[in-house]
Amino acid sequence: MLLVLPLLLAGCVQEAGSDTDADSGETATAAPADQPANWIYQLSGYADGKLDALVAAPHEAAVIDLARDGGEGYFSADEITSLENSGKSVYAYFTMGSIETYRPEYDAVAATDMILNQWGDWPDEYFVQYWDQEWWDLVMQPRLDQAAAAGFDGVYLDVPNAYEEIDLALVPGETRESLAQKMVDLVIRAQEYAGDDLQILVQNSPELREYPGYLDAIDGIGIEELFFLNADEPCTEDWCAENLDNTRAIRDAGKLVLAVDYASEPANTAAACEHYAEEGFAGAVAGVDLDAIYEPCP
Repeated sequence: MLLVLPLLLAGCVQEAGSDTDADSGETATAAPADQPANWIYQLSGYADGKLDALVAAPHEAAVIDLARDGGEGYFSADEITSLENSGKSVYAYFTMGSIETYRPEYDAVAATDMILNQWGDWPDEYFVQYWDQEWWDLVMQPRLDQAAAAGFDGVYLDVPNAYEEIDLALVPGETRESLAQKMVDLVIRAQEYAGDDLQILVQNSPELREYPGYLDAIDGIGIEELFFLNADEPCTEDWCAENLDNTRAIRDAGKLVLAVDYASEPANTAAACEHYAEEGFAGAVAGVDLDAIYEPCP
């Protein structure tokens, strides 16, 4: 899902290139040796429901949906092994702060009181009370188990920005700060549950790095629209610079960075790829529908 304007959290933002994270006290290190040079992000449009085209693609990492159809057509261990044998690290995409109506868990979640406001940009998607034990039992744990059983290298968790988008009137007593802490707690719980079986990557909301324990719980971040907004519009808002600073701090803490911008004009594609190389990020320039294979950055 496309990122939205981040809530400015209290605390000092680390400047790029500094040696220590001012808030967490963690010492920064170089980007990890296994940082891929590029990656492919495809959540639908798998030809004949198979991964053959992705196996043949030259990218060094891949983020795909947990299921070929967004439902119960889960990718098998043999399919994921084939993709990994092509030289790619493979991560399973799913949302952790929302539920789409086409997901197999939707009816069970809708039968509880966890469903909150609809996400305006995505009419088939609703924010949820992601801190509820039922959310863990019905969605998070089963999806982590499915990803591990299929042999994914890790999971790619979307919609941490739910903490910014939930209608506070629906959750009396909560604040943006308390919801942010609950999101951090969920990420930490996912990491503790997954252990060494799965890497944990979270998409967007890089400001959450300021919360104690968050950086220790993640292996990397996926980050949208650092340089170009959807589509082909230079990202010049103040929050663009803030996201870049926070992403640099996550990189400097030794975490993977998978960056994606949505652009189609050749000059913008080239510019984004140059930025990724300068920053030491794995980069992708894709169409916003994420339903096709695109050329990797050179």
